[in-house]
Amino acid sequence: MSLFDVALPHPEGFRETDVLTLSRHERGTVRVIDVREPSEFTGELGHIPGAELVALSEIPTRCSAWDREAVVVLVCRSGKRSAAAAQVLVKNGFKHVVNLVGGTQAHAAAGLPVER
Repeated sequence: MSLFDVALPHPEGFRETDVLTLSRHERGTVRVIDVREPSEFTGELGHIPGAELVALSEIPTRCSAWDREAVVVLVCRSGKRSAAAAQVLVKNGFKHVVNLVGGTQAHAAAGLPVER
């Protein structure tokens, strides 16, 4: 079962999941996009291993080259900017969009590995 299948539906058309559920799925089955700014990505909280940095402001243009059928997990510091990015992807025809609730703060609080 894919991460998208177990994630909870959100009224805006994407789904939401928590850090522990994400950590149990093989990274090769999902694309993790961190929508924070570069200084945050390499800063104190670090980022989820394997995450790609695409700042929120770049999402509308960069997403045009992405696979609209892939499972895309969006993450930020707390989950608010990533929810905004999730809305952009849904409006651009992406079918399997997941927002990470609590973002990198929740990831760090759970003691999960980070990269800096």
